[in-house]
Amino acid sequence: MNKISLILTSSYDILKNAVNISLNLFKIMIPVVIAVKILQEMNLIGYIAAPLAPIMKLVGLPSEMGLVWATAMINNIYSGLIVFLSLAQDSPLSAAQATILGTMILVAHSMPIELRVVQSSGPRLFFQAVIRFAGALLIGMLLNFIYSYYDLLQSPAHIVLTSDSSVIDKTLPMWALGEIKNFISIFLIILSLLIIMKVLTKLRIIAAIDFLLRPLLKLMGIGPKASALTVVGLTMGLSYGGGMIIHETKSGKIDKKDVFYSLTLMGLCHSVVEDTFLLMMIGGHISGLFWGRLIFAIVVVAILVQLTKILPEKFCDKYLWSIPKNFNIQKG
Repeated sequence: MNKISLILTSSYDILKNAVNISLNLFKIMIPVVIAVKILQEMNLIGYIAAPLAPIMKLVGLPSEMGLVWATAMINNIYSGLIVFLSLAQDSPLSAAQATILGTMILVAHSMPIELRVVQSSGPRLFFQAVIRFAGALLIGMLLNFIYSYYDLLQSPAHIVLTSDSSVIDKTLPMWALGEIKNFISIFLIILSLLIIMKVLTKLRIIAAIDFLLRPLLKLMGIGPKASALTVVGLTMGLSYGGGMIIHETKSGKIDKKDVFYSLTLMGLCHSVVEDTFLLMMIGGHISGLFWGRLIFAIVVVAILVQLTKILPEKFCDKYLWSIPKNFNIQKG
């Protein structure tokens, strides 16, 4: 009876969390959906995406996908996903293109919220914004070169969350019905991801990831006190783990350089389980979404570690990191 009660309680908590997360996300997504529909009806999508066309061309994507990336950067991944679903039928992607777009979104998304979390912990906001935007663009270019040169993933992307074309392009009520179905799909994905994370935690797979990553972080130059902090961000994400991250860094027990290295690594690569699964839903491949992103982030931060060893301290304090005003540095 105790086991049954425990299962029911755990199931209720997961369902409650899924509902709360979904409702908060839908408050942002619904206006985006309506705005995209208006833009489509007025044939303005092309004009808005035009300034981003050169950037999208560099990574081998249609110019319309610039709106998807911009939405994800300003709002969040789910908002970008909704815009993507609204445009996917008119701009079909290959698996390689879906992977490139998905990886760029994973590197640079939810910028206002996540950059504020990072800034509150010490690193300079401007540098973090630049490294994430430039990093997303660079990894997009690298993946585009690799997939094109070796002719990889050129088949059409398998999009799990597809909109019903027979519904969307007819009357407004029928379009609304199609979007409601998409929102239901998003809720089910969130619920599934929460269940997966719960199972992975129970099976101690998350703990295993922690165990495997710590030697690598030490090798890169990130101190042991910051390693647990880094694993939180890599597995849970900057937004979900933001409270813990801010609390730990403001304890004053972690060196400002370790905080900088750790949060820069997290910025380029976080929520490696949940977000990777999510972007696979639009046809992205794990080679870029997980391995490409992880390797890229490690290489970039390893280079930064070496660079900061030769850069003047004053330069680093001014442009890379600082001690937050409310840091509680413990004495003695």
